[in-house]
Amino acid sequence: MSDLKGRTALVTGAAGGIGAAVVKALRARGARVAAADRDTGGVEAEAHLDGDLLDPAYADGLPAAAAKALGRLDIVVNNAGVITRGPVDETSDADWDLSVGVNVQAPFRICRAAIPLMAGQGGGAIVNVASCWGLRPGPGHAVYCMTKSAIASLTQCMGMDHAHQGIRINAVAPNEVNTPMLRTGFLKRGFDPDTAVAELGRTVPLGRIAEPEDIADVILFLASDAARYICGAVVEVNGGKPVK
Repeated sequence: MSDLKGRTALVTGAAGGIGAAVVKALRARGARVAAADRDTGGVEAEAHLDGDLLDPAYADGLPAAAAKALGRLDIVVNNAGVITRGPVDETSDADWDLSVGVNVQAPFRICRAAIPLMAGQGGGAIVNVASCWGLRPGPGHAVYCMTKSAIASLTQCMGMDHAHQGIRINAVAPNEVNTPMLRTGFLKRGFDPDTAVAELGRTVPLGRIAEPEDIADVILFLASDAARYICGAVVEVNGGKPVK
């Protein structure tokens, strides 16, 4: 993995499973990090930018706030996300607004604000977190799948549009990941999280579902010079398990 010493990064959803792993990995490789989430009090980072991604002003201002705190902005990781379960006829307006707001509108706003900053300093790297469920949608997650499909498509378009500015924009597409969000979902549905995670792991060719660090390592690769010729790509990280 390329050294990231001297680089600066903004990570959204920094207090969650994948986000916390990304922040830790970035700092371990020498980067300085601005952590963004509703509450980043438990996150070790050089800057803490707490707020609500549903607030347009907060999302619009995050790249500039990170650049001000860190001196520049080299990397953006749009990791924050929510999962809304169920078919369309069981989806409320509140579910829709939350899912579209966090999964699509916020990364759009952050990318739109970060691109001019990065272009002005000679380039940068943006990594969005999509999902395998956005590439080959599965059952019972209509709005979630739609939002992740949208961010995958947006990533591919932006990758083409801004490559000439020295900005590489890519995405990772995980399948199931052993995060607090996944475990909370099992609890809400009446399942024991440990048992459910173990059973889910048996459906994966590699024998387990992903840990946050498995996804973080791919994000760091895409953000690093080791991925210098990768642009507009959506990289699946699924342990060999297709969405069914």
